[in-house]
Amino acid sequence: SVVVPDKNQFQHIIRLLNTNVEGKRKIMYSLTAIKGVGRRFSNLVCKKADIDLNKRAGELTNDELERIVNIMQSPSQYKIPNWFLNRQKDPRDGKNTHSLSNTVDNKLREDLERLKKIRAHRGLRHYWGIRVRGQHTKTTGRRGKSVGVVKKK
Repeated sequence: SVVVPDKNQFQHIIRLLNTNVEGKRKIMYSLTAIKGVGRRFSNLVCKKADIDLNKRAGELTNDELERIVNIMQSPSQYKIPNWFLNRQKDPRDGKNTHSLSNTVDNKLREDLERLKKIRAHRGLRHYWGIRVRGQHTKTTGRRGKSVGVVKKK
């Protein structure tokens, strides 16, 4: 999942986990381009991989990039606590995992489908396309939907 042409050469764009990562930015901030990776998680991953946080992403070697990818894909093996992961107690298998890139979208879609299937209140509101988290809907959020009644002339 890592493509690096040759060593001692600065790369402007790096491909990590099906995502183009900018090489000009510092490594901690360039990793946040990957879906499911925020600043805190990328900071922790860089520290676990023993990578200098002042380095730019394009300066990293192939070995360092492999270490980063391995830590991101299996964080529990590198003693990253469960509360740091973005997928705790998965409803399907009950495991604690960290979803990255395409898996984030897939898991979200599966969760919404499960809520719709069991006819949960949240699932129904997602299905109807209205606010889910208890916001008021009487006066706000009117843009984007078709209006029911049109005035006669």
